[in-house]
Amino acid sequence: MLNIEGPAAGRNCAGISRRSLLSAGFLGVGGLTLADLYRAQAASAAPTPKTACIVVWLDGGPPQHETYDPKPDAPAEYRGAYKAIETNVSGIRLCELMSRQAKLADKMSFIRSVHHDNGDHFAGAHIMLTGRWGATGADTHPRFPSVGSYVARSRGPNHPEMPAYVGVPNIHSVGISPGYHGSNFLGAQYDPFFPYSAGGDGGKPGTPTMFKQSADQLRLTRRSSLRKRLEGMCRTLAEDRQVSKLDVFTQQAFNTLLSPTVRAAFDLDAEPKDAVERYGDHQWGRYALMARRLVERGVTFVTVNFGGWDMHDNIAGVVKGPAERMDQAVAGLVGDLAQRGMLDHVLVVVMGEFGRTPKLNTTGVPGQTGLPGRDHWGQAMSVMMAGGGLRMGQVVGSTNANGEYPTERPYTPGDILATIYHVLGVDPAMEYHDLTSRPIALLPPGYQVVKELV
Repeated sequence: MLNIEGPAAGRNCAGISRRSLLSAGFLGVGGLTLADLYRAQAASAAPTPKTACIVVWLDGGPPQHETYDPKPDAPAEYRGAYKAIETNVSGIRLCELMSRQAKLADKMSFIRSVHHDNGDHFAGAHIMLTGRWGATGADTHPRFPSVGSYVARSRGPNHPEMPAYVGVPNIHSVGISPGYHGSNFLGAQYDPFFPYSAGGDGGKPGTPTMFKQSADQLRLTRRSSLRKRLEGMCRTLAEDRQVSKLDVFTQQAFNTLLSPTVRAAFDLDAEPKDAVERYGDHQWGRYALMARRLVERGVTFVTVNFGGWDMHDNIAGVVKGPAERMDQAVAGLVGDLAQRGMLDHVLVVVMGEFGRTPKLNTTGVPGQTGLPGRDHWGQAMSVMMAGGGLRMGQVVGSTNANGEYPTERPYTPGDILATIYHVLGVDPAMEYHDLTSRPIALLPPGYQVVKELV
């Protein structure tokens, strides 16, 4: 967050205090700044190849039957209300709600045999995002760093002026922000950077948080006002002799937040109308479009949050809107990356914390519609991957006729994360020390890359 207004003491003639200038850093990080991040990255001296990853996080647990693993021959109480459709790859069928992705199946692979066998939202999200067990509904505290934070720590950004890890819009897991997307013992400088506040206007993302005022001030919402403030800050930094005494990392932090590269990356108004329409003129479409702009300009890891998938009641009614918006946003993203020649080095992953019960419940949720829905199900879920130089146009693994459990090539969350690390050139066996100085590997023993994709 960039606090443009600060305490009254120590203000210069532009009304900006040195203290407020030094508060440029990640949202919610007390006392840690972008300068800390640059010092850490320089100390690690890790190489930064240009591969990148976008994770579309379906918070709440998406139903496999209504997305990537339809069961058209199952009894109605398993099959659900929606039919299976053919894709542009012979033999691969998706739910009809995935009609746009069906036209791009040759650029995607569908891993239908992922499981962790736990129906707890918090436990499921924790293991899917970190590769390790830890949190539960009884104790939701994160235990380990997320895949995005490990990538930020070990890889850094693909462009020196950009953050390594960004969460769009205000990333969370099961309502906890950043939750299991966070950095844990790596240090808060490796939390996801939040470019947006919650909410939005007319389907557009909210105000970029790095351009927000301090909490007791009104937000900057007008571009003209923002531009004037930033230009004034640039002049202040150029004129203030104290800046020359700052170390190189703090000066780099200033350059990051004030650079045209960063500001341009968050400017969706620069996109032509047809690009917006391709992704969908709704929040999820615009967040996916933002993810493309970010990786295109040098962010290594982006997580996009599409929440609201906890569908215990009336799933036939409630799943249609979210599924079709997700379908349009993901298809727009994959197609756009392919058209721009970026798909070979950008991996797109769509996943949530678990699947949904193969058999519809009979009563829905008391007090709501009472129509059948799907409950929590960790025994089988689907993960979609696209790009990243992996083998596309295939289904990996399978579940039984009702979609209840894997019957072929079962994979675990650790295997999914190992595949992400593989694409990004990160060794999952490398270790970082936790708060007790114990060496902790990125993933526990026993993981494997999804070999059909490599």
